[in-house]
Amino acid sequence: MLVLIGIGLAAGFITAISPCVLPVLPIIFAGGATGSRRKPFAIVTGLILSFSAFTLFGVWLLKTLGLPQDLLRNIAIGLLFRGAATLLFPKVEEIVQRPLLRLTRRPGGDLGGGLLLGASLGLVFVPCAGPVLAAITVVGATQDVGARSIVLTLAYATGAAIPMLVIAFGGRAGMNALRPHAHRIRQALGVVVALTALAIAFNVDRHFQTAVPGYTDALQKKVEQSDRAQRELQTLRGNTRVSADTSLHDEGAAPELAGLSTWINSKALTLRQLRGKVVLVDFWTYSCINCLRTLPHVKAWYRTYRKAGLVVIGVHTPEFAFEHVPSNVRGAVHRLGITYPVALDNDYRTWSAFHNQYWPAKYLIDRSGHLRFEHFGEGEYDTTEARIRTLLGENAGMLPVANELSDPTPSGLQTPESYLGYQRLARFSQSSITPDRYASYHFPDRSLRLNELSYAGVWRVEPEQIVAGPGARLRLSFVARRVHLVLGGRGSVRVLLNGKAVRTVRVRGSRLYTLLRLPTLRHGLLELRFTPGVRGYAFTFG
Repeated sequence: MLVLIGIGLAAGFITAISPCVLPVLPIIFAGGATGSRRKPFAIVTGLILSFSAFTLFGVWLLKTLGLPQDLLRNIAIGLLFRGAATLLFPKVEEIVQRPLLRLTRRPGGDLGGGLLLGASLGLVFVPCAGPVLAAITVVGATQDVGARSIVLTLAYATGAAIPMLVIAFGGRAGMNALRPHAHRIRQALGVVVALTALAIAFNVDRHFQTAVPGYTDALQKKVEQSDRAQRELQTLRGNTRVSADTSLHDEGAAPELAGLSTWINSKALTLRQLRGKVVLVDFWTYSCINCLRTLPHVKAWYRTYRKAGLVVIGVHTPEFAFEHVPSNVRGAVHRLGITYPVALDNDYRTWSAFHNQYWPAKYLIDRSGHLRFEHFGEGEYDTTEARIRTLLGENAGMLPVANELSDPTPSGLQTPESYLGYQRLARFSQSSITPDRYASYHFPDRSLRLNELSYAGVWRVEPEQIVAGPGARLRLSFVARRVHLVLGGRGSVRVLLNGKAVRTVRVRGSRLYTLLRLPTLRHGLLELRFTPGVRGYAFTFG
């Protein structure tokens, strides 16, 4: 049990410093800035209790009472607007605080208000989905709640609350430092809370979160996908599949889609009906940031390969009660521009049939209905696309991303595809790299040989990608007409050809970017200068 508590605390803490929590931080800061010294503790306590109870029992309670599944979330948003009103208008605060005084006998009646604010945040707090949160959500949705799942949920919520408590006390310290301007600051915080609540109500916060790189993803995976964590979560869930296989093994007949309801963009489908097609089953949910960051790739694969026989089925398995509501999912599908079939898995029957435990998770099924490949989480898009192309019978050698497949494949001499992560790094001029942490690199004194590449400045070289630090540069000696590079994150890349600046590429999300379009096949020395945080994956040439 102690190991389970430790895993929950660590996973929750990592969640609270991830991009997923950024939208609720202004509200926590504003709540902590006003009231007594104990109010931050009240806010955090309310959040822990609300999030834990809602995650484990919310779906069951609302179904039992016959109430709309998004009722509690809508009430919580209303309470956030109420909190904004109390900051903007002191008279409103006085009226609201009167009944809340009964919640505490100690001086400082704002404790009741703090509990209520924390409880409302617990209903709109949507953390990044990982194995721990998946396990908690599944046992809650399937009503298999026991002592271990309750302890894990409380530990996860407590871990997430620790950084939030620091933020709340930061708000109080800031207010104390600026006490002469307290009235104006309260009003400004009221506007911030109102705008944040409005953003949450209309899902605008989703767009902001997906624009921020997942800077805690690697840490989250390291904690939640460790062998010990997987064993503990497997015991909690009773599932047997704990890791993805990146090769095309034949795992036998895929489980049938079960218990799906409210199909969107399609009539109801079964895997038996889809024999002869290659099927990509994508487990996702519309409030999961990790899922949303993968959608551009899934949509591109569907657009490009559907005529070749690919069928994509988005299995929407909810994390929270409001995600069970068909109109909410339908609105999200429309807003996100998804045109492939999506079906609601509100009872987790297809999730359980696949023994799934991750958002997002992708399963590839071949034309005979056999499960051949699975991938959990974000990243490794080139690997997944290669498996799709292989099962479709297409040449997977060059692996251009889907939205560039219309480019004709060149003939004759050209630089081969070049990966940048150390797992498949080739033709690298330096003698060694420092894996998985930031380190300084220097271009060699000699000229690069044909097809050779080199790093300079600060880079973090990971298995599948490189992440730019201060002064990050890259050189490549190439032969091609077109140079493409898969990039991710946000920032810019300055492109120089033979020492002369050509253009600056603005990086907005993970996809293939065209760096150079030359009139003829030629040899050149490419130099790229990256802003920090931009990620590079692989070059392709045309």
